[in-house]
Amino acid sequence: MDQHHTNLMGTVHGGRILNLIDSAAGVVASRHSEGPAVTASMDETLFLRAVRVGDVVHVDARITWAGRSSMEVAVRVTADRWDRAVAPTVVATSHLVMVAVDDDGKPRPVPPLETGTEQEQQAFHQAQIRREHRLALRAALEAQP
Repeated sequence: MDQHHTNLMGTVHGGRILNLIDSAAGVVASRHSEGPAVTASMDETLFLRAVRVGDVVHVDARITWAGRSSMEVAVRVTADRWDRAVAPTVVATSHLVMVAVDDDGKPRPVPPLETGTEQEQQAFHQAQIRREHRLALRAALEAQP
């Protein structure tokens, strides 16, 4: 990261990290769905540590759940210093819902997610819980006068 990415605190602007998260999620969702995918929601974004000028940022994203046309993507952002042999530190995590779209911008079907390992099955189950919470929150907010 360089100086034009900084905020008033002299660290990398959170919006820049969000941009990296969204971009990585879009790539992973597009690859899984074999076509365009757009961001429907971004939630549970945690900024754990500040990113500084000179840090090398790594963004890892993976599909944790897939439905008819939507997918949840878990993103983990790490950073390490360019000039030191230090293990990367987790600086942010997030979960996004991406929707596969056709040429007209309408939702289109996505392939099911194969969960082979115990870790993948656990991530899938946790994603289902987050989905239920998102849907319940939306319903509660829409029910308000």
